[in-house]
Amino acid sequence: MDSTPTKPLRFDPLTAPPNSTWVPPKWITGLTNGVHIPTHNGLGAPWDPKNPSINGVDLTKPDPRLKTPDIQIQIKDERSSSTPHIAFKNVTILDSTGAPPYSGDVLVNGQRIAKVGGKLTSEELAGARIIEGRGRTLMSGLIDAHTHFSWTDSSSLEGLADMPVEEHTLFTARSALTFLDCGYTMCLGAASAKDRLDVVIKNAIHNGDIPGPRFLANGKEMAPTTGALIPGITKYVETPKDIKRAIDELADLGVDQCKLSMSGDEITEELRSEDTTFPDELVAAGVEAAHARGMRVCSHARSDESILQCLQYGVDIIYHASFISESTMDALEAQKDRVYVAPALNFPLSTLTDAAAFGYPVSRAEAIGYAREMEIAIAGLKEMHRRGIKILPGGDYGFAWTPHGTYRDLEHFVKLLEMTPMEAILSATALGGELMLHPHELGKVVPGAYADLILVNGDPLQDISLLSHKENLDVILMNGRVHKGECELSDGAAQS
Repeated sequence: MDSTPTKPLRFDPLTAPPNSTWVPPKWITGLTNGVHIPTHNGLGAPWDPKNPSINGVDLTKPDPRLKTPDIQIQIKDERSSSTPHIAFKNVTILDSTGAPPYSGDVLVNGQRIAKVGGKLTSEELAGARIIEGRGRTLMSGLIDAHTHFSWTDSSSLEGLADMPVEEHTLFTARSALTFLDCGYTMCLGAASAKDRLDVVIKNAIHNGDIPGPRFLANGKEMAPTTGALIPGITKYVETPKDIKRAIDELADLGVDQCKLSMSGDEITEELRSEDTTFPDELVAAGVEAAHARGMRVCSHARSDESILQCLQYGVDIIYHASFISESTMDALEAQKDRVYVAPALNFPLSTLTDAAAFGYPVSRAEAIGYAREMEIAIAGLKEMHRRGIKILPGGDYGFAWTPHGTYRDLEHFVKLLEMTPMEAILSATALGGELMLHPHELGKVVPGAYADLILVNGDPLQDISLLSHKENLDVILMNGRVHKGECELSDGAAQS
């Protein structure tokens, strides 16, 4: 299929770094130019982007060594809001199977959904607590695929590392609660400010000690000394031996995935987004070490070279992917059944619009190149979506101008990437369950799935912004228990 060119670019070309090698691709220009297709990776081994492999592992499929994480949440007490049966009557069911919404009832039995659609019988309603839907939308809870529970709403990069560990643990727990309060029932950690923060909070949530989403934990992000974006939250690796040791340490701590910081970022004003910071031998060694321990690898990769490294050596989740070239886009498309992209648009977009009050005026954000990067990235993401590459929400929240609780990625997907509201919702629900490696249990309103549900006051297919404001969520069910909206419950016996 041919790409449709976007509107002419408007950014100031003088904001490009002097060493930029970016060439406007065909989805921007509408022109087909000669594209260089690499035949070897950076280690000198043969590379076929249409039939990619590394060390005998087929890169179009998940590495068979990866483990399926445990996402069960224990129930430690039996409060009135956690009765075994909860019935939603007369709801509009948005089930995230791709089917259009339909009217009906939904029965929850314990932690899981027991029945979806139709009208529940008096026998099925017996003993249940009832929530009258009155036509409101019942749907799966959402995912944030680029979660930083431990980012402290700091106004500076260095501030993410400054909080003492005791206060930092409490803050991280509050962040997890905030995500759940906003309808996010699945979160995938994209890096932790301290090695154990994610793991401690994940264990507390899954043990039933504190409320929060189902969570897959990360550790500190890894980078060579010359490539660290934020020194205080970085685990330094310089050699293949270093990175294997670091990943083994993280695996022993209980993290579910690890992160490589493989490119720069305009916000540093030193390492530009088009700078690639990880040598090929470290990427290859890191992915092999992680996969050998059953862990996936995610990567901060804004430069084209770093995105290509992800694809050549088997990185599983790519963050940002801003400056992707035509040949790298083709390589990504060949791996679209294995690789996920979470662009985290909200941080640079908000830096351009909302950071002035924190000492970062619009002129500065534009001068460092964020306006240029966003224009290029959005065009590339539209092309990814057109090709069926899996794009998920997650906005790098946790800075002063992108504080926890202001989650609005789905609005960006609809307004900027031109997804339909249904496509955006599927990316945040069904694809979320897939990313969490439990596609049949998470992200859908179907029998047998976990009862992680939100009841929306309105129709998000007509107004996607409803999902950006927690006041529009009348009921939140997490693991079959009412987290919000207990006042909506009534006794089934009184209605029989």
